[in-house]
Amino acid sequence: MRSLLSRVILGVVAGVALYAALSIWADAGRVGQALGAFHWETAALALALAAANYLVRFLRWQYYLRVLHMAVPRGDSFLVFLAGFALTVTPGKLGEAVKSFLLRDAYAIPVARSAPIVVAERVTDLVGLLMLAAVGVFTFQVDQRFLIAGVILIVGGLAVVSVEPLARMCLRFAARLPVIRRVAPRLDDFYRSTAALLRPGPLAVAVVLSVASWFCECLGFWVIVRGFEGADVSLRAATFIYATMTIAGALSFLPGGLGVTEAGMLTLLGTLGTGLGRGTAAAATFVTRLTTLWFAVAVGLCALIAFARRRNVTVTASRGRA
Repeated sequence: MRSLLSRVILGVVAGVALYAALSIWADAGRVGQALGAFHWETAALALALAAANYLVRFLRWQYYLRVLHMAVPRGDSFLVFLAGFALTVTPGKLGEAVKSFLLRDAYAIPVARSAPIVVAERVTDLVGLLMLAAVGVFTFQVDQRFLIAGVILIVGGLAVVSVEPLARMCLRFAARLPVIRRVAPRLDDFYRSTAALLRPGPLAVAVVLSVASWFCECLGFWVIVRGFEGADVSLRAATFIYATMTIAGALSFLPGGLGVTEAGMLTLLGTLGTGLGRGTAAAATFVTRLTTLWFAVAVGLCALIAFARRRNVTVTASRGRA
């Protein structure tokens, strides 16, 4: 638990340093003035939309558990799912794999069987966000390289999983690597679970849920921008900005996409929004990240502590069997 908390604290410190730097760049006085005139009730609505995002994604988590025939009581399942958010501020959100260790410690479910759920979540999140970004990809003049990279990554990954001989060849190669060699006997279970989750049927269901969940946060972003005096952005532009910058942050592999997501949001708001000076754009970015990224981390920490107490398990990703 201490190691996990230390990682979260490091992420928070990095976030505070980043926002301080952005405030200085955008003129802290103007940022403060914009926040002072902000209609904070819109932030409450954004938090509700973020919560809706979590609930829809929980439905996807439950669906994946059923596909893999894993029986976990709904209450514990909900806490495990939310606990993954505690490590959102890790590269590519890979820290969410803590969910697999919680299931192992509480229900003796091998990590090799449940970890593919985290992989499938990341894949379908990316597909859903790419579909949302498509609403403006041919309309707004922006750098599309990271969107192309996302498409290539998804198509390549699905091709490897779908073609079993190719997948087996990749597994044999991976089994020779020093870091992976010790878990080589479990790679077959990992592959079979991954293939089951990324079959056309489960993939289609999960993508629909992903689009619905992430649109809630795009809508929250739009609401927040309109909460600043004189500021406006179309729902289409807000969806495009939030989706593309979330993708960029994920592909950067920086903890929580810190720096990349904020800088991109700030720049695109100035380009695609109206009435958004540098200070207002920075303030809108801060509030958005507070009600999405940092709200998720807070919810995840509470759920992690609650589950550890409820099940009397030690929250660690390094002990025992995998």
